[in-house]
Amino acid sequence: VQLQASGGGLVQAGDSLRLSCAASGRTLRNYSMTWLRQAPGKEREFVASSFRGTNTFYGDSLKGRFTISRDSAKNTVYLQMNSLKPEDTAVYFCAVGERIIVSTVRQESSYDYWGQGTQVTVSS
Repeated sequence: VQLQASGGGLVQAGDSLRLSCAASGRTLRNYSMTWLRQAPGKEREFVASSFRGTNTFYGDSLKGRFTISRDSAKNTVYLQMNSLKPEDTAVYFCAVGERIIVSTVRQESSYDYWGQGTQVTVSS
């Protein structure tokens, strides 16, 4: 499975961005497709997941500003980010996993395939 993330960029606080992650090589109908991010000097953190295409999960305090969606026909997951803040600055990674369960959806070690990351920079 190959993952290609795109949509990052430099924006101002309060702006919006939509990230995309297109998967190829396999149909991911029952996979969990997830976004994680890593800010400079910090550990990677969970952002949002389309859990097996049936449910969604969000990182703490992100629900309400971030929305994950999925187009199964296109094997693509999106992350709509609104009201961006400087603390959202990070490299955003998409990842997919086949055997994710609810209790492990937030753990990066659960994921089998990773995209290259896309930089999001939010200026104040």
